[in-house]
Amino acid sequence: MRQPMVMSGSGERILFLHARPGDEAALTGGTIARLRADGARVVVLYTGDIDEADAVAASAALAELGARSWHHLPSGTAAEINLAIGAAIEQLDATAVVVGAVDDELQATATAAAHEAGLPVFLVRTVRQAPGQRLVAIDIGDHLEPKLRALGRFPARWRLNERTRTLADGTTDLIIDTETYLRADAPRPALAPPAPAPARRTLMNRSLAGLVGLLLGILFGVLGTIAHQATLTLFGVTLPIGLTIALVGIGALLLGLRLVVGDRFVVGLAAAGLLLTIFVLSLRGSGGSVLVPAGLPGTLWTVVPALIAAFVLAWPKLPPRGR
Repeated sequence: MRQPMVMSGSGERILFLHARPGDEAALTGGTIARLRADGARVVVLYTGDIDEADAVAASAALAELGARSWHHLPSGTAAEINLAIGAAIEQLDATAVVVGAVDDELQATATAAAHEAGLPVFLVRTVRQAPGQRLVAIDIGDHLEPKLRALGRFPARWRLNERTRTLADGTTDLIIDTETYLRADAPRPALAPPAPAPARRTLMNRSLAGLVGLLLGILFGVLGTIAHQATLTLFGVTLPIGLTIALVGIGALLLGLRLVVGDRFVVGLAAAGLLLTIFVLSLRGSGGSVLVPAGLPGTLWTVVPALIAAFVLAWPKLPPRGR
């Protein structure tokens, strides 16, 4: 199956890898001519030995296709070749790699080098070579003439009769108006597994947490009611140190429960225990004693805790912090 592909034009920077001069024209000549006509940059790497005649023919063929830049890839181990191809990719700042070399090991090495750089690889394939696979088809109908002229630069390898090419061993093939490739994209990095959803609190856990919140509210209500009338005279100024500490304490309690527990039910019980304790202790005792006498401190102690509780309970739930 063929998959059409549209070239992006001048933004393309394509590295072609071929075994020897002549292969670039026979296997990818139309694609090179099309890319160059669209303003793309093209560099060809040859992997085999190149003599002076091959070098002249390669330059002439690439000139027919609108390209001139070619290099010889030095021989070496797979690791050395991988590094050399990687260097060529970096120097060109390539956007893709096209592999026309037929050697399986070289194809694998070039593909690995391209994928390490995060680039797609286009392997030269025909429909007969890749039955059932999804191939990328490049329409070279408008660039068939440059391809034929480039093929004509290698008379020692084949004879041309219009659009028929006859190889040295007598086999023939027809030069058609498409060139097909098998695309191999670089593997995407594995996605991090999603964070496990927090386990739902059971009814017993919520009940225990609510009981703790209620007891803390009662405790802070008792301590604050006892301490809120305390003052401190400093440089002749009377400071309501008890009331300040009591209000800061209940604010820290309710806000801390909201941030740590994150359950309005628990915070609500703590606020209920706090406010109920303040209300009960503000009533006149059987002996006429009053823990919350009339006056500004007493009024603030009965009103401000309710405002703090309402603010903490009404505040929207904060989103989880990114790690």
